[in-house]
Amino acid sequence: MTQPIADHAATNRRITTLSVSVAVVLVTLKAFAYGASGSVSILASLTDSALDLVASVGTFFAVRWAAAAPDAGHRYGHGKAESLAALVQSGLVMASAVFIGLEAVRRIFNPQPVSGGGWAIGVMVLSIGLTGWLIWQQSRAIKASGSLAVSGDRAHYSADLAANVVVVIGIISGSLLKAPGLDAAAGLVVAVWLGWGATGLLKTAAGHLLDAAAPADDRNGITAAVLDDARIRNVHQLRTRISGNTLMAQMHVDLDAALSLAEAHSIVDAAEKRVLSRYPNADIIIHADPAPAVAPVVTSTPAPADDAGPTSGPWG
Repeated sequence: MTQPIADHAATNRRITTLSVSVAVVLVTLKAFAYGASGSVSILASLTDSALDLVASVGTFFAVRWAAAAPDAGHRYGHGKAESLAALVQSGLVMASAVFIGLEAVRRIFNPQPVSGGGWAIGVMVLSIGLTGWLIWQQSRAIKASGSLAVSGDRAHYSADLAANVVVVIGIISGSLLKAPGLDAAAGLVVAVWLGWGATGLLKTAAGHLLDAAAPADDRNGITAAVLDDARIRNVHQLRTRISGNTLMAQMHVDLDAALSLAEAHSIVDAAEKRVLSRYPNADIIIHADPAPAVAPVVTSTPAPADDAGPTSGPWG
């Protein structure tokens, strides 16, 4: 993440507004194309875009809720609203995959002619252009903010982009090549693609909601930043979790038992600032322990064994 919280919230508000606007346009275009062609692959893409619109509206509100300041009832903030939105999105995508798959199988055994191929192809090509542009804008926003909710929204539209390409193939097969069974098969490919994307999004969102540890690279980065002071002899009991755009970390450090409370506080405060210089949106708690009389100085920074977690993520 390269932005502070305020800029992150503004970025997410802008991109979610854009996402809803594009979704409305795509639904309108595809509804017209389906009415003109009767293509099951167009129906598949229309259903996907309609659910994208529902999910995008949910994300629109979720990122605003997640950006709300901590209050008396939510002392850690509302960041997990983004994870919750992503979880709902994955369920919607999975539901659309099942619906589209059933309809495609029905059409495979009972093919129906596809008409209006020229109109349908034109609409789908325009949809591909709009979707690709939106994904590019979302990717820029995610690079800046690391938002899970926007990542979930992008997953919808990435699947939609691939689905649109398959749909064009299906329309050409059903309308121009007079092979409507291929149109139904294209719809089935869309269903499988959506189901696969929904599964990956579900795992990520569930991990955040269940307080999965931060990626190993980030735990190593935190440990290295804290140990960049010879007076800190060791880092242990490191615990991390992710809440929206915030990386939360708690740990114990070993300090010379002869230090005064003021000296120990100064060392710990400086360590927190070093971590924040690498992870500006982190929430850090460091507890100082008196080091044993003879304790080796830790010079390496392996990922702490008591906080195992994913090996990659948006905080690396």
